[in-house]
Amino acid sequence: MRALRVIFVAAALLIGFGVKQHFLPPKAAEADIHSMPTAGMNVLQMHIDHPSEHLPIQHIRDMTFIFDSEQ
Repeated sequence: MRALRVIFVAAALLIGFGVKQHFLPPKAAEADIHSMPTAGMNVLQMHIDHPSEHLPIQHIRDMTFIFDSEQ
């Protein structure tokens, strides 16, 4: 008898979810990235507008995939 109740509740939830999805389909999100101005600088646009060959180069020592061999 208890198993029958569990099956009935699960079936009711599945049917209810299906009906909800049928009558209220999900809506696509609308994002506006220019909705509010930012206080930062667009460095890429600065390089495009004012190209220069004399910009300093920052060297990065990337050790992301270097693992310690002593374990």
